[in-house]
Amino acid sequence: MVAAVPTWAWRVGLLLAALLGALVLVRLARPGGRWGRALRRRFVVGVPWGTLAVVGIVLGVYLFLQGGWESWYRPLVIPFRAWSYLYPLGMLTAGFAHTGTNHLIGNLLGTLAFGTLAEYAWGHFPTERGSATFSSLRTNPFARVGAFVLGSLAVGVLTAVFSLGPVIGFSGVVFAYAGFALVRYPLGTLVVVLAGGFVDLAYRAIRRPTLISEARPRFSSPWWADVAIQGHAVGLFVGVVLATLLVRRRGVRPNPAHLFLAALLFAVDRGLWAVYTFLGGSRFELFRAGGLALVLLLAGLVAAAPTASARTLVGRIDLRSHEAAIGLVLAVLIALSVVAVPYNLLAATGGGGLEDATGVEVRDYTVYYAEGVTDRLVSAVDVPGINTSVRTSGVIVVSEARGIWWTAYGRSEIAFAGERRVRLGGLGWRESVVVNRTGWSVVGGPTTYKVSLRAPGAEPRLAWSADPSTAEPTIGERNVTVYPVDDGFGLLVSRANVTLGRAPVPAVNGSVEAGGLTITNREGKLFAAANGTRVRVANRETYGPEAQQPE
Repeated sequence: MVAAVPTWAWRVGLLLAALLGALVLVRLARPGGRWGRALRRRFVVGVPWGTLAVVGIVLGVYLFLQGGWESWYRPLVIPFRAWSYLYPLGMLTAGFAHTGTNHLIGNLLGTLAFGTLAEYAWGHFPTERGSATFSSLRTNPFARVGAFVLGSLAVGVLTAVFSLGPVIGFSGVVFAYAGFALVRYPLGTLVVVLAGGFVDLAYRAIRRPTLISEARPRFSSPWWADVAIQGHAVGLFVGVVLATLLVRRRGVRPNPAHLFLAALLFAVDRGLWAVYTFLGGSRFELFRAGGLALVLLLAGLVAAAPTASARTLVGRIDLRSHEAAIGLVLAVLIALSVVAVPYNLLAATGGGGLEDATGVEVRDYTVYYAEGVTDRLVSAVDVPGINTSVRTSGVIVVSEARGIWWTAYGRSEIAFAGERRVRLGGLGWRESVVVNRTGWSVVGGPTTYKVSLRAPGAEPRLAWSADPSTAEPTIGERNVTVYPVDDGFGLLVSRANVTLGRAPVPAVNGSVEAGGLTITNREGKLFAAANGTRVRVANRETYGPEAQQPE
């Protein structure tokens, strides 16, 4: 057997390989080299200062606004989503906040890659013949860097304002960078996409040089169900429109075939074909064929806008081809954006069936556990032809002040994990509510369980109890029923629907007497015995490996 290579050895090897690659890049990008001269023609001292400034701003939001400095893997998320226009804090911060480290690092790497290419297309120095640097605000390199940063921040807010649903993340701006870069450097953008795969692999290899995995149950939803496709498309078209105006002003005409191919491959690689709808609970419907048709149309529009000629298309109204192409792209951008307006105008709070539910309060938040209630987030706007009256079950967070109605964790995830923490907060404060599920899987019957909620500094509060469950096996014609109570679970022994006795579920390796039966708890398995006959009637519910979340 080959001896295992220590983790430190893998990391040292990767570090040496990275240093070698860095030396090659430095050699290529040295001031006197070809790459160095090209970078210095476009950037002040050859550095994309605007992109680096944007990376610093996004990282600062995660570290300080979301509390990532104290809890790197579990930032505060809920108050920084774009819940509605009635909640300005969410609208202003959603485009720059993130749900976790993988989300953050993915968008920062995308910013460094596509943002640098977009900033290179924009340039720190004027490109017009005869223009002089520092001769005006428009030609001032520092003003142009500032314009790039301010433009990026504006697009971040814009994509949050015109995205459908409570979005969060900088990906709308990353897609805008990509759209901008696609128009000016279509093939270069494809190279960046491929290089991004390498960088992602390198990051994962450094983080975990070796990986041993085994098959095990795991709760997850489809990857496409967690992606804001509409918001990404809005960002992409914003970048395409801005770049189209730039290249036409500078008299640059990209190759149409290159642009179509690059746009199509980029859209497929980034999942813009994954159009889906929410069916309620944990169910989604993906429209794969329709999505493919849409990305083909998208690629055609992206290729047409900056490359269409100036020939007359409709003589009577003096409409030229390039005007029609740009107008069509603008129309698509506006259509993609306005679909979000009715939804974002309403604050989806209250109702839904929570009126009689038990919740715990943390400042302006209330956390519930409920099953089979109307999803107020989905049903906030009644769209003709689309079923918006869907049901949801799980941990629900409501805040009237912030316009929040959110299924933080579905019933299936709580059943799998057993415990979850709901992180609440606002500017300058964070608190957590602990959600805990316990239950018994009854032989031949449904699982009976209960869910409790614990607010900071308070005792757990019972929020939900499932119906009692009766075991199928009988002992001396007696039935055993397990049912939830406030401080645990109870046992009911009956015969012919007549109650013979009750007792609490015994502790591990303990026993109780009820209705002529001796019921024993053997390491989480309940056995009922009488007159020398013993049968198993229930098993304590077990939970997945993710029950404990790191702080």
